[in-house]
Amino acid sequence: MTSFRIAANELRRLTAGKLPKLAVAALVLVPLLYASFYLYANYDPYGRLSKLPAAIVNEDTGAQDRNVGREVTGEVVKSGTFGWHEASADEAQQGVRDGKYSFAITIPKDFSSALLSSGNFTPEQATIRLTTNDANNYLSHTIANQVAEQIRTTIAEKVGAEAANRFLIGFSTIYGKTQEAANGATQLADGANRLRDGQQQLADGASQLASGSTQLSAGLNTLRSSTASLPDKTRQLADGAAQVSAGNAQVAAVGQTLASGSSDLQQQLNDADNQVAQRLRATGVPEAQVQQVLSVLHDLRSPVDQANAKVQNAANQLNRLADGSRQVAAGAAALADATPQLTSGIGQAADGANALSAGAAKLNDGEKTALDGTNQLATGAGQLRDGLNEGLKQIPNPNDPTRTATADTIADPVTVDSAGVASAGTYGAGLAPFFISLATWIGAFVLFLLLRPLSARALAAGVSPLRVAIGGWLASAVLGIAQVLVLFGAVTWLVGIHVAHPLGAIGFAVLASLTFTAIVHALNAMFGAVGKFLGLVLLVLQLVSAGGTFPWQTLPDALYPLHLVLPMGYVVDGLRHLLYTGASLESLLDIGVLCGWLVAAVMVSTLAARKQRVWTVSKLHPELSL
Repeated sequence: MTSFRIAANELRRLTAGKLPKLAVAALVLVPLLYASFYLYANYDPYGRLSKLPAAIVNEDTGAQDRNVGREVTGEVVKSGTFGWHEASADEAQQGVRDGKYSFAITIPKDFSSALLSSGNFTPEQATIRLTTNDANNYLSHTIANQVAEQIRTTIAEKVGAEAANRFLIGFSTIYGKTQEAANGATQLADGANRLRDGQQQLADGASQLASGSTQLSAGLNTLRSSTASLPDKTRQLADGAAQVSAGNAQVAAVGQTLASGSSDLQQQLNDADNQVAQRLRATGVPEAQVQQVLSVLHDLRSPVDQANAKVQNAANQLNRLADGSRQVAAGAAALADATPQLTSGIGQAADGANALSAGAAKLNDGEKTALDGTNQLATGAGQLRDGLNEGLKQIPNPNDPTRTATADTIADPVTVDSAGVASAGTYGAGLAPFFISLATWIGAFVLFLLLRPLSARALAAGVSPLRVAIGGWLASAVLGIAQVLVLFGAVTWLVGIHVAHPLGAIGFAVLASLTFTAIVHALNAMFGAVGKFLGLVLLVLQLVSAGGTFPWQTLPDALYPLHLVLPMGYVVDGLRHLLYTGASLESLLDIGVLCGWLVAAVMVSTLAARKQRVWTVSKLHPELSL
């Protein structure tokens, strides 16, 4: 009797009748009911979070003409991520307590003032209050924490962007003021250079003034010493001029007397001519002769007329001389009177020139110092101009789009660029490897509620233990393959989970089913009724160590050996690769481990078949039968 005949006989036994056929169909459908319905129920819970009721309470009173709480509330409600309801504080508290709301987020009264406090250098941390109730659902608490963190991050980015924008605007203001200062420094440097040039000219002038005032002082001192006797001399000159004036006056008087006498003589001669002419005319002398006589007389008196002219001219000259002498005398007297004031003025001018010379010397020295200072001022103004212009280049002055982009980057400097090697897509797809593995084990377990692990007929007939073991396993293997095919059809077509490599995934799942049926078969063959219990224990151990939900590295250290030894962890790992990406070297390890368990299980079944060839009392009358 071959192993295939043993398996066929067992399958005919199970299908002999209507009710057994229904039982076999039910056994085939057990993994489908377990995995497909669970995966369907959890296919995409995050996509239906909008059905989850949540309350948001805005108590913010606002600050600085802003109400950030109202802005946040509007954005949160509009987002539609949850079934948001605006409520009062009491309504939200009571709603979370009664289960009306899964959680509540409260924005306190001082929210805006705390957010905007940094702008006044009175920083205060704003607070958002999260109210949860694990009696409603523990995952609601976890989700609420993520929502609150997301809201906190969004608000922080928003406020940070605004603060950074104001900060950058301050840079622009500093840039503008620095530019004005740089322009002023340029003008200052130009003015300082012109001042330096003017100061140089002033210094040159001061030097010339000092030199000239020294010469002036020396000249005035010489003039003062030279004019010291001038008052006496001018007085003597005035006295002499007065004497000359008196003498000239006497001479002029004598000349005037002589001129008067000459004029009288001339008049007398004229009268004589007239008398001669009248007498001649009276005696009857012709007029021509009279005129000849007058001509002769005129010729005779010509020297007298000439002398009279000279006398009159000399008298006039003497009068002018007298008048000039009087004016000279008066001027000399005035000069004599003014000379003391002149010499005094010369002395004062000399003293002033001395003082001027000393002051000019000091001015010259001061101008030299001032010139040095002006040079330093010009140099410093140039350095200030150059420094401000150089600093101006280092002050940020972004335009509006750049400033906005920079502010957003400062507020949120890091972004996550997800570059997944593989993506499950949905929550249900992420759990699929674990629940397919679990359903496959449960399917293998329930098969042996009806199947007999070893054929008693074959054992009694003396068939080889290996054939008996394989024959007993093959029946469960066939039904396990049917379970896998039905399960995969429902998961992919009905639930809608995408499988990257369907043939490879189905083949690997078939291998897993063969391995699991072999293990459960070995337990039942070796331990009988206790084997079913051991199958449940082994299921529990694999549930906690397979790493189906959280990464297996997060398990307690004591469970690490179970994960490394038990097969379900390798089934989960292999299905993840085949469902999401494809076969890899790790898949070869998973296949090798499952094949090792399969061979080991067949060996245990063979040993059990060998042992059961010997009939004992405990075998005929077991203490416990399931």
